[in-house]
Amino acid sequence: MAALTLDRVLTDAEALPAEEQEMLESLLRRRRVEAWRQETAAEAKRAVKALRAGKLKGQPVENVIARLRAAK
Repeated sequence: MAALTLDRVLTDAEALPAEEQEMLESLLRRRRVEAWRQETAAEAKRAVKALRAGKLKGQPVENVIARLRAAK
């Protein structure tokens, strides 16, 4: 089987009827959101484990928010 390239996928997707293109877009978006949720949950589990192991220290929420705002 030939390797898929982004250009080939886009060409094939553009050949679909408009309704199927919309369905494909929706499916891809939902799958990407679900993957993001899974990644976020895994990172949260690692953070909790590190916190319980004493590798991380709790911080006042005001400090965390200030650091997040400064990072923008």
